[in-house]
Amino acid sequence: MSDASRAVSPPRHNSSSHSDVLIIGSGLAGVRLALALASHGSVRVITKSARDEGNSRYAQGGIAAAWRESDSWEKHVEDTMVAGAGLCRREVVERTAREARDRVAELIELGVEFDRWQEKPDLYDLHKEGGHSKRRILHSKDLTGAEIMRALLLQVDRQPNIEVIEDHIVVDLITEGWLARRRGELPPQPDRVWGAYVLDQATDQVKAYTARVVAVCTGGSGQVYLYSSNSGVATGDGVAMCHRAGARVANMEFVQFHPTTLHHPGQKPFLVSEALRGEGGRLRLASGEPFMERYDPRLELAPRDVVARAIDSELKRSGSPCVYLDMSHLDRSAVNHHFPNIHQRCLEAGIDMSVDPIPVVPAAHYQCGGVRVDAQSESDIYNLFVVGEASCTGLHGANRLASNSLLEAVVFAKAAGRSMIDRLSDDAPIPEVPAWDPGKAVEPDEQVVITHVWDEVQRLMWNYVGIVRTSRRLRRARQRLDLIEAEIDNYYWDYQLTGSLIELRNIVNVAGLVVDCAMRRRESRGLHTTLDYPEANPRFLHDTVLARRW
Repeated sequence: MSDASRAVSPPRHNSSSHSDVLIIGSGLAGVRLALALASHGSVRVITKSARDEGNSRYAQGGIAAAWRESDSWEKHVEDTMVAGAGLCRREVVERTAREARDRVAELIELGVEFDRWQEKPDLYDLHKEGGHSKRRILHSKDLTGAEIMRALLLQVDRQPNIEVIEDHIVVDLITEGWLARRRGELPPQPDRVWGAYVLDQATDQVKAYTARVVAVCTGGSGQVYLYSSNSGVATGDGVAMCHRAGARVANMEFVQFHPTTLHHPGQKPFLVSEALRGEGGRLRLASGEPFMERYDPRLELAPRDVVARAIDSELKRSGSPCVYLDMSHLDRSAVNHHFPNIHQRCLEAGIDMSVDPIPVVPAAHYQCGGVRVDAQSESDIYNLFVVGEASCTGLHGANRLASNSLLEAVVFAKAAGRSMIDRLSDDAPIPEVPAWDPGKAVEPDEQVVITHVWDEVQRLMWNYVGIVRTSRRLRRARQRLDLIEAEIDNYYWDYQLTGSLIELRNIVNVAGLVVDCAMRRRESRGLHTTLDYPEANPRFLHDTVLARRW
């Protein structure tokens, strides 16, 4: 892709909109960070859709923490390390597990209501999910993310220092290095971020927003794949913009496919929470035969990568369109109590999950890699923090343990907040930022180009870079993506920006990063399985790191 923005010499200057902090993304990581910073300066949150739209809202299962005396943070550490297949950073895992109880307690103080036992209301009802040795998942029915976002956004509304701007999408970050290159100067080392160019989707105007510190909290990239459990806004924007700006990206080959999404003709894939298997759900073939014993002694409670590969193998072997999740051991009242949202969605599809097996298939779910960050969630670029799914902290390794994602967001929002507060005292002058110049770009006349390429990328990634890969498929994907990248690059410069064009550019960028990382990992580990290298190889017991070449 070409350089960051279309502003060209000689620059036209305008008075950019400035705040102390600019947060890109309004999911759990973004709003928790905003609340941590609100009493220290002005905070502007940019979100490309409605402020409550995103993967955080749709998180079903819950948030992991060693809550009971029968559990311990050390056991949580070991479960996470096992799931991560050797690539977790132990110091990160230990810190996260140790802090988990305090960070969850803070959510409760902010008004989040987790489910309690009916018999003992002073005790929280904890779920158990795949890969966990203990019940340690705090939840709110099967709508945990929605409950957390409800409580935190209510707190955001009470903070006069926080401004949330909806329906604005970031085009690219503004860095000192980019400004220097425009002036014909050598970029500084390390580089520094000063803000972002942002498209107002209502007016089609692009404006520069500057800030002393910037946090990218944009979530994952599930929409890179044809079938995904993710919100439609999960187009990898944060990873793409940070990589274009020069930040290193790591471990993008580790795409987690959730084993069980509802398979029903004419309906978008809908996540069927892992908590159902934690409550005794059995996976069966169309004949009714259970099959997980052929793959792992933990059966349905094996980690997600194991279960997803098992289902994929059975589908390829049998030619069936789906397998089935059997919850008939629970009566209707128990189903309604524990999983009201999933039960309702199944009923809308004509499935009574207390009686009928649920047809399920895997779908792209979580991005375990992302922008490489340090212990404070800061990237290679000074004052550019990346928090949540867009980051690669070292917590997840080669495979995320269930319900560690919401936990990661709050733990690293806390850490980033502490560091960002210290940076606000920096009195370095804000640089003059050139106004956005569209050049000779004209209004797009064929939206079909965007929809066609988007569909092509999603199908290519699903067929060639899916649950099980081969070197030949990866080479084919890379060759085709080279052509698509050139096509979209030309389109980007020829036509005026739209939200869908920006998202497509990001999707193509991220798809390339996934393929490039996968081609470098010549082994099978965690979520990356290749038929050409079916075993784990200690030579690859390290992160796969990519940096942009200028």
